[in-house]
Amino acid sequence: MKDGNTADETGPDALPEGMRIRLDQLRRKLLHLHKILLDSERAAYERKHGRKTAGEVLQLLINHEQFAWLHRISGLVVRIDEILEDEEPSTGTNAAILLTNARSLLTPAESGDDFGKKYHAALQRQPDAVLAHKDVAAILSDG
Repeated sequence: MKDGNTADETGPDALPEGMRIRLDQLRRKLLHLHKILLDSERAAYERKHGRKTAGEVLQLLINHEQFAWLHRISGLVVRIDEILEDEEPSTGTNAAILLTNARSLLTPAESGDDFGKKYHAALQRQPDAVLAHKDVAAILSDG
């Protein structure tokens, strides 16, 4: 019998260890993809506005419209962190919903929403982004 301080990991909607590992792998691959996309946006921005320090780029990432589309990927990473740290019994369902949302978001679309269009354009001009996308897609298609 478990005491009141320990989460019941055997419940019907507890986060299975395999899903925990998959989410951790997805998190790392999303961070890599995000870095590639950020570096690409930074280079495009700096061609027009001159070199920027790391601190200035961080402020641009947070506040500038050109970088706003990247917030969707960083939001996925934050949500993964929340699920991995969550001790609530609904984490299995939350993880499945996150994977569905990530698959939908990371489907490049020329005629999609703002993110889809910018993501598609980035994949067209950045071979490293294509490889990183492939890694993320492989994790999302497992299971």
